Amino acid sequence: MAMAESSERKLFLGVRLKRIRRDLGLTQTRMAEDLGVSPSYLNLLERNQRPLTAQVLLRLAQTYDIDIRGLSADNDAAGARDLGEVMADALFRDLAIPRHEIAEVAENAPGVADAIVRLYRAFADRRRLADLGTGADASVTPSDWVRDFIQAQRNFFPELDAAGEALAAELAPEPQGFAAAARGRLAERHGVEVRVVPREVLPDSVRRYDHHRRRLMLSEALAEPGRAFACAYQLALLERGGELAAAAARAGPPDAPTAALLKVSLANYLAAAAMMPYETFRQAAESCGHDIERLRARFGASFEQVCHRLTTLSRPTARGVPFFMLRVDCAGNVSKRFAGGAFPFSRFGGACPRWRLHSAFRSPGRILTQIVETADGARYFTLARTVRRIAAPSAEEDSELAIGLGCELKYAPRLIYARGLDLADPAVTQIGPACRVCERPACPQRAAEPAGRTLTIDDAAKSISPYPFAAG
Repeated sequence: MAMAESSERKLFLGVRLKRIRRDLGLTQTRMAEDLGVSPSYLNLLERNQRPLTAQVLLRLAQTYDIDIRGLSADNDAAGARDLGEVMADALFRDLAIPRHEIAEVAENAPGVADAIVRLYRAFADRRRLADLGTGADASVTPSDWVRDFIQAQRNFFPELDAAGEALAAELAPEPQGFAAAARGRLAERHGVEVRVVPREVLPDSVRRYDHHRRRLMLSEALAEPGRAFACAYQLALLERGGELAAAAARAGPPDAPTAALLKVSLANYLAAAAMMPYETFRQAAESCGHDIERLRARFGASFEQVCHRLTTLSRPTARGVPFFMLRVDCAGNVSKRFAGGAFPFSRFGGACPRWRLHSAFRSPGRILTQIVETADGARYFTLARTVRRIAAPSAEEDSELAIGLGCELKYAPRLIYARGLDLADPAVTQIGPACRVCERPACPQRAAEPAGRTLTIDDAAKSISPYPFAAG
């Protein structure tokens, strides 16, 4: 009887089905045609008034190249994590909201969950500024808004990828290389001269475009990949500037600075798509086991550029490994956070100190690999390495940053960095989100007790963790 009940379990996945449709930019009528059902039936599925049948699941997977196993939705898990971080604040401690209620809100009302998270972030920023004694307005910043918008698209913009592939085909960079081809196009089509100038000429910039003289000036501090990217970026603005501005406007940014930052971000995406055109790059990545050094050499890109591009390979008919990426400085401040798939780290705090991302600063230029496990039992294969954004003079402060790249463990066999490892029974490091949310006991690197937990201080003994707490 139990087996029969299990086999007949009904799947109500309306919210996820609607999200897939919206991500693909489809109307209900169009998706209904693709799946061979009526629009009214699809409407019932999306409203959870009918269960999703096995036949519809199979058609969904075949038509849109969707992994049915992943239909449990990374977004739902991420939304529950974000909302869980919010509810861990002392402000809500007396409510004692159970985890299953948080998960239900994230799954059944993801828009409401996102709104709560956004409101909390604005509140937290205001609270921090109040602590600093400033009355400045701490509403959602342009960088926060743009980061959230990009992640809502899963860092994938198909129209920009198509434009990048078209531009790359027109440039036909081989054998002279992309940088030379881009410079040639700037000169021949746009009358733009590219000059590499001494650092003293651009003391506070690495790139500047002089509209009047039609001159693109690049600092000598930029390495060759940075110079190539700057040329690609300028081409993106000159040839697709109107389209980029229109795309930014359609996103509905709240003010002019946010719109300007979003346009720049989209231009950067297009520049990367031209340097590393989607299908050519995806096939090269798969064929070399995602060897970042080989991809750097093949496309004339930097380590960071390649890692960032790897997070964008979400074309429904030709998906790459769904990577996530984090960039931090030596103090742990996060300046980049992108994900094409599951992203296990804290939204409001930095990365867990047990992740080897932080150890990269002790081994500059060396790739460190690690398999980590989050509190929900999910496992990820990760790698980390330091990078330099520009060539800093010896008298200046160190300009190193650390890049973390990772994916779910099930994709690790496709990575050259995992070869020789026992992926069936690997050595695993348990990590968590920000300490205020993480409930892993006996962590020697804990910086604070988790919200809602009572400290258990014993003056007769010293625990491994500096903040021991009672189990829930």
